[in-house]
Amino acid sequence: MFYEKLAGDKVKCHLCNHFCTIAPGKRGICSVRENRKGVLYSLVYGRVIASGVDPIEKKPLFNFLPGTESFSIATAGCNFKCRWCQNWNISQISMTTKEIPGHDMTPADVVWSATQHDCKTIAYTYTEPTVFTEFALDVMKLAHKSGIKNVFVSNGYTSEEALSEISQYLDAGNIDLKAFRDETYRKMCGARLEPVLDTIRRYKELRLWLEVTTLVVPSVNDSEEELREIARFVADVDVAIPWHISQFYPQHRFLDAPPTPVGILHRAREIGIEEGLRYVYEGNIPGMGNENTYCYHCKELLIKRFGFNIIENRIKDGKCFNCGAEIDGIF
Repeated sequence: MFYEKLAGDKVKCHLCNHFCTIAPGKRGICSVRENRKGVLYSLVYGRVIASGVDPIEKKPLFNFLPGTESFSIATAGCNFKCRWCQNWNISQISMTTKEIPGHDMTPADVVWSATQHDCKTIAYTYTEPTVFTEFALDVMKLAHKSGIKNVFVSNGYTSEEALSEISQYLDAGNIDLKAFRDETYRKMCGARLEPVLDTIRRYKELRLWLEVTTLVVPSVNDSEEELREIARFVADVDVAIPWHISQFYPQHRFLDAPPTPVGILHRAREIGIEEGLRYVYEGNIPGMGNENTYCYHCKELLIKRFGFNIIENRIKDGKCFNCGAEIDGIF
């Protein structure tokens, strides 16, 4: 799936927007798709490197089934090379790795695990789910048959072709919008900005529930100008898209930058609201109060949170308990 044969036994991968041309015996940028004599193989099908039960808020998804749990899975590999990746030890593997790390799970195993933990969703997360699309699709089909919804936590580099297939079984997603400068994407992630913006637009066209996250990194994407451009773009797509602005902590190959000052996150939230966004959340700073959900119409507190935990939920049948406004999301 998702590739074409070229002359000389080369193949062109169609799974993500890198569209890698891969010579025989070589792998794509993700390190987990290999050309074997003109046939492109996924090296991570059924090879789960991380799994566990998370609150849906950890994805983060705040306006999608709040207070429920999600069975989360990942395989090794990623099509980005983010310098501050928090999961670099499972996402960044060598092109020459012979034994792909992880343990074997069938799609049925994953769905069974989700049902055993009474999870309402299965989340494809931790690394980049696009690189294990074939496995994810088989899990997603079984999940829907079992009444379980599917969630992608993605960098947004999925190709239009792949997303068209995935969207048939996908219920919600969170896309990382890491910056609003193509130069930053190229330098810090090894990718481009425009395909990510296109994917965000495409999610809305496909009527998938979408939330967007921006990790605010000092000296990289924390200027008021850039934060406003991000907020304005999201609002132009749909003011109902929740925007999560998260605090950066030094990770991986970006250890010299300090954690994001809380004041910058507060200002980013103000900017999001100024640009018309209805739901703007601050992440990685539990207890600050700006992780709550408020009614966009009457401003009443609807969901009170501490970190990923819900203290109180006053949404009634998808509406504000006070003014009756329809609250955007799936509740």
